[in-house]
Amino acid sequence: MALRISVGQYYAADSPIHRLDPRTKAACALALMIATFFVHTPLGLAVLAASVLVLLLAARVPAGEVLSSVRGVLWVLLILAVFNLLLIRDGSVLLAAGPITITTGGAWSAVLYPVRVFAAIVMGALLLLTTTPTELGDAFDAACSPLTRLGLPGHELAMVFSLMLRFIPTLANDASAIMDAQVARGGEVARGSLGRRLRAVGSVLVALMASSMHHADDLARALDARCYESGGTRSHWHPLHFGARDVTGFAATAALVTLLVTLG
Repeated sequence: MALRISVGQYYAADSPIHRLDPRTKAACALALMIATFFVHTPLGLAVLAASVLVLLLAARVPAGEVLSSVRGVLWVLLILAVFNLLLIRDGSVLLAAGPITITTGGAWSAVLYPVRVFAAIVMGALLLLTTTPTELGDAFDAACSPLTRLGLPGHELAMVFSLMLRFIPTLANDASAIMDAQVARGGEVARGSLGRRLRAVGSVLVALMASSMHHADDLARALDARCYESGGTRSHWHPLHFGARDVTGFAATAALVTLLVTLG
């Protein structure tokens, strides 16, 4: 059984979302993710769902790619919906069968909260799918620049963030290869008794930790070979700059956030 993780993997396309400055995309995504939690009405939820659909179409990222990157939380959202459906007793009763009582308030909460969380997660996934790790690192570096002027390690924080994004796909591929090797040796994680599966997971984690240490050592050697020094000024191959499309993006995001908060 191979592990397939697509979080943090960039999807190349020529779309209006891809062409935005990464600082614009990060700021707009954060604003929209926060605005989702102000939605409380059916009309607001409908506007939120329509907005997510428009963003998906504008990004030109296949729906399968987006779902693949968020599928790990779908079961969590389903459990959240069931808990809200069964535990919230506000409103009139829709169904009463023994200890189970479903009310209008519970049914609405079972729709509202999972959809809001799902919309926020999709927006975050779109940010990762339409922005390269290098661009995200540059955006985070720009956001941390005030810390550098205050004498704090802003650049180092941005470097750590950039490397974290860079190694998510690498470690996912390593985990996939390790689990394939486990399958070849009869140690598949998804089968057998609980104890056997736990031992298989332990073997995978130990091997993955060893692989991570190997990557860290290689990275340290590469940085040392390039004379990297903490606190030094950093140049950029593609300097960031705002354009007219970024102003349009900010304006559209501000209008949508205002609409969601007003309807909510």
